[in-house]
Amino acid sequence: MNRLWSRVGVRVTAVSLLVVGAAGGIYLGQDREVQRSAEASVVAQIAVDDSQLLQQRQAEHAAARAFQRQTEANAAEKAASAAKVAAGKAHTAERKVIAQKKAAAEAEAKKKAEEEAAEKESGSDSGSTPEFDGDIPASCNEFSGNRATGCALMLDAGFKISQFSCLEKLWKKESGWNHKATNRSSGAYGIPQALPGKKMASAGSDWKTNPATQIEWGLGYIEGRYGTPCSAWGHSQDVGWY
Repeated sequence: MNRLWSRVGVRVTAVSLLVVGAAGGIYLGQDREVQRSAEASVVAQIAVDDSQLLQQRQAEHAAARAFQRQTEANAAEKAASAAKVAAGKAHTAERKVIAQKKAAAEAEAKKKAEEEAAEKESGSDSGSTPEFDGDIPASCNEFSGNRATGCALMLDAGFKISQFSCLEKLWKKESGWNHKATNRSSGAYGIPQALPGKKMASAGSDWKTNPATQIEWGLGYIEGRYGTPCSAWGHSQDVGWY
């Protein structure tokens, strides 16, 4: 009988231990599940925080790029405005210089025209200047280039060889016998310094480049206005122009 109760007691004890062990296992399992759930929550929260931080950084970069673009656009607009103002000032200055030159040329031309008109009214263009009494060339062979052409054409026009000394000095003073000479102030052109140069078109359409055409016109002008080259030279010495 005692042996029977002993066996029962052992079995009860064993069962009790199994129950306690099972209960302990269940508790440990639940603890692990709780731990796993907490870890998952932390990981999820970290992911959310990282995503928010990334979005914040992206927004900051976008704002910085937009600010830089706006700054560059403002600088470009400012530079363009400054360039426009500078160009306007340069254009105004250029127009002012051109206007001043034009006014000076017109004033000089007007003064010369008034002097010519006054001389004509006073009768000083009557050709009363005495003949030149300096060195007289023996022939036109003593000259070359435009001077030789001028000497020959002067003789053809009916003037004496003695007149060429006056003509040579007159046109040396006016243009240096350069058929392309231009007075930038008045616009006078060519060997005789016709003002304006297009007057010489009456002697030929090639008046800009042909010295013979210019000389023919100049001799006709001298004959009609002063009578002889020496009279024209004398007038030039008196007043500075002919």
